[in-house]
Amino acid sequence: MMRLNISDAKRHLSRYLERVEQGETVLLCRRNVPIAEIRPLARRPSPRRAAGMDRGLTIPPEFFDPLPDDVLAAFEGGSS
Repeated sequence: MMRLNISDAKRHLSRYLERVEQGETVLLCRRNVPIAEIRPLARRPSPRRAAGMDRGLTIPPEFFDPLPDDVLAAFEGGSS
């Protein structure tokens, strides 16, 4: 466990957060007196998608038609 004074944490927070992400715990101190603990959170597993969720989904042929000019202009930052 790493002990860290507040002034050092302010100066190099991103550096210490990288170490926390790697699994290290940081004991945050004010004038060398511990006041808080920064530790990594448990990672949640991402939910698995069921195989074949798109079965029965059909894409109509119109989906592949070119977009109208006003819609294209909106995507390109122009006005309609």
